[in-house]
Amino acid sequence: MITTSLILIILFFIFKWSVAWINYYNSLDIRLTKSVWKWSYDYPVIGKRDISMLDDRNYILIRRKKNRAITIMYLIVFLSFLVLMSFTSQILLVILN
Repeated sequence: MITTSLILIILFFIFKWSVAWINYYNSLDIRLTKSVWKWSYDYPVIGKRDISMLDDRNYILIRRKKNRAITIMYLIVFLSFLVLMSFTSQILLVILN
């Protein structure tokens, strides 16, 4: 139970670190959305003209790095959920025994 609580604390700090990276990428260009949880679309959308690599290379590279950071953040949230369920089951085992 102590190890899972330590893992949860470590995952929390890693989560805060990944959110800081997302906020950093958001601050690099004003065209990026300020949302932490939302991917920017990087594919052609019907009815909207998307910026391609040929139009603005730096913006596309920043947007892809931001999307990668958001993917890592979602992975951390998923792992935290699994560890939290393990922690909850350990607490319930202690209470019921």
